[in-house]
Amino acid sequence: MEFDFSWRDGERTIRFGRGAIIEVPRLVGEGYALLTTPRAREAFPGLAAAAACVVDVPAGLVDEIAGDLLAMELPGDRIVALGGGRVIDTAKAVSAALPRDLPVAAVPTTLSAAEMTWVHRQARGAPEGSGTVRPRLVVNDPAVSASQPLPDLAASAANALAHAIEGACTSLATPVPTLAALRGARLLAEGLPAGRSPDPDRLALGALMSGYAIDANWYGIHHVMSQTLVRLAGAAHGPANAAMLPVTVAALRERRPEQMAAVDEALGEPAEAVAGRFALLAGAGSLGAIGVDEDRLEACAQAAAQRPELALTPPPAGADELLGLYRQAWAPLS
Repeated sequence: MEFDFSWRDGERTIRFGRGAIIEVPRLVGEGYALLTTPRAREAFPGLAAAAACVVDVPAGLVDEIAGDLLAMELPGDRIVALGGGRVIDTAKAVSAALPRDLPVAAVPTTLSAAEMTWVHRQARGAPEGSGTVRPRLVVNDPAVSASQPLPDLAASAANALAHAIEGACTSLATPVPTLAALRGARLLAEGLPAGRSPDPDRLALGALMSGYAIDANWYGIHHVMSQTLVRLAGAAHGPANAAMLPVTVAALRERRPEQMAAVDEALGEPAEAVAGRFALLAGAGSLGAIGVDEDRLEACAQAAAQRPELALTPPPAGADELLGLYRQAWAPLS
């Protein structure tokens, strides 16, 4: 099944559908600054051809990368971000730190849903009081956003599923984004079914809807723990989410049983089963499998315990519980 639509959502426009990427120069206008990666630039050369400049975003932490880019005088009157979460969040951080209005258009090449959210780290050296930026134009082409090889696609899908699950469970959750979260979860499960080929259209739409949900409903224990692994233990973002989700789903179930029952109903099976399947497809059956040093778990637990977002999935987890969950995730899935 293919989905094709244009959605006006407040100040932003979301264009979703197969082939939508070829519309980017028309929708944006020529002369933009393109932030991207070599993989994305080579796969979709048309966007680079219409750009005033092309910047390949390196690996690393968003705040540091964005801080380096602030020293550049980016030409054009907007930024187009073609890439995954790191690229899109870097574009958002750069735009937020600039004194002039430099809108962001996002073309995702993964299921990260960074294009749907206003959250991002501040650029190193950003002026005091810099706000946050949400892309004003999102162009989500399933042939692009669900284009990763299977292990990476599964890790990205696990991150998107975590958006759906946790977005339905926070204390800020309201009905409309929660409905989007539940529908997004179902699409993701259908998009990566056991024993069958992925369905890019379902995966892409599921990730978009889940991103919409977490943008409104925010997040708690799962994302705090996963983000801390990325920052302090060197884990890649998608695999960290995939490895943690089977464990944090159980922690969310203890806290929010009614909401998790609705998630199970939407999925058609227990959320732990879907999370475990995604983790194994991603090669992220344990934290050890994705290269996290066991000696870093205690430091991660202590750091995660300081995050105020834990209060959004009450009761807020303390360092001891967080360390226990990290250790549980260290054990390989059976």
